[in-house]
Amino acid sequence: MKIICIGRNYVEHIKELDSERPDEPIVFLKPDTSILLDKNPFFIPDFSNDVHHEVEVVVKINRLGKHIDQKFAHKYYDEIGLGIDFTARDLQNELKSKGLPWEKCKAFDGATVVSRNFIDKAELGDLNQLDFQLYKNDVLQQDGNTSLMLWKIDELIEHISRFFTLKIGDLIFTGTPAGVSRVQENDALRGVLAGKELFSIRVK
Repeated sequence: MKIICIGRNYVEHIKELDSERPDEPIVFLKPDTSILLDKNPFFIPDFSNDVHHEVEVVVKINRLGKHIDQKFAHKYYDEIGLGIDFTARDLQNELKSKGLPWEKCKAFDGATVVSRNFIDKAELGDLNQLDFQLYKNDVLQQDGNTSLMLWKIDELIEHISRFFTLKIGDLIFTGTPAGVSRVQENDALRGVLAGKELFSIRVK
């Protein structure tokens, strides 16, 4: 199982980080060792003083596929979940300034939250109009809707499958909306998709 992540897929998030708008999806991978184990807290790593939460809609692939046309992409997933792509922002900025890969700031142990439960897409209606939120200490911090994606789910599957064979169980993190912020010890983070709470974690 691999974790495929999309960077800079929401315009307002691009603006808040003062980044350049990409011409095509930015794709990077995370190992399965980055997944935060169920019911475990997130421990701020000792190599960063500025770890940010990035809530994202997550797509679970259900069949093997390569070079998938956008019009057939919907056949390759049945469930939608929610997750966090934790990012060591200070380390990311350092790596970016040197033109180096991002893995150390995004793929470290525990950097990936995946909701225990996924929702059948048939229950969600239009997947290009999904509301999702992240609450930090019960205060709304990120408020997104998939209509604001630069590249929608099926477009992402077409693009990704040009380069990587998709396998059953692969997860696609589809990008984060504006509102990312630093996490601190004892913070409580909750993720909500279409009105349903899908994860709740503590920061240590």
